[in-house]
Amino acid sequence: QVQLVESGGGLVQAGGSLRLSCAASGRTFSSYAMGWFRQAPGKEREFVAAISWSGGGTALADSVKGRFTISRDNAKNTVYLQMMSLKPEDTAVYYCAASNTVATILRSKYDYWGQGTQVTVSS
Repeated sequence: QVQLVESGGGLVQAGGSLRLSCAASGRTFSSYAMGWFRQAPGKEREFVAAISWSGGGTALADSVKGRFTISRDNAKNTVYLQMMSLKPEDTAVYYCAASNTVATILRSKYDYWGQGTQVTVSS
């Protein structure tokens, strides 16, 4: 069982930066692949980024490549999403998720989800 708590969201102007954190409970955090997803009002939850259990493999959605970076610190049971050059279309609730299997873009492969943190980018 893993509990996930996101933090770091907020209101930022276009072009600004934010770093989201996701703190995980449990001693087996390092065995989980982790992902970030986001959901804008009226839209489906979409993949943003994923990272393997070791941190050696990452994946990013095309819409955020070159602007967002995913990383993890297994000693701190935390995964991060560094977001730069933010755009109004990045506005959404951001969720972190843990997968027992592999780092993947597929939402259905994630077993545990956090409650989300709101990111709002003003133009």
